[in-house]
Amino acid sequence: MKVGMFRCMQTEDMCPGTTDYKFMKLKKGAFEGIDEEIELIGVNTCGGCPGKKVVTRAEEMVKRGADTIVFASCMSKGNPIGFACPHFEQIIKAVRERLGDKVRIIDYTH
Repeated sequence: MKVGMFRCMQTEDMCPGTTDYKFMKLKKGAFEGIDEEIELIGVNTCGGCPGKKVVTRAEEMVKRGADTIVFASCMSKGNPIGFACPHFEQIIKAVRERLGDKVRIIDYTH
């Protein structure tokens, strides 16, 4: 599995993503049950609210080898501050529409 991961731009100054990376490495949370090796292709932000840059950035991740797009839990669950992205459903829908079935999409990490 080759992962391109997205995180919330609003939380990047308080969360370095260590829990996301740890769960990926230990195959916990959203990565539980994945037998193949997990390689992180890249990490980027949504570009800031309302997250319109995710679609083109996800396409670029795929061009660079990602076969899976993962959204960090700061977007879907609001970790670490408990405030999920109010645009998350629209973002994930747009990414799915643009990328179709050629990539796996995981909507959280831990």
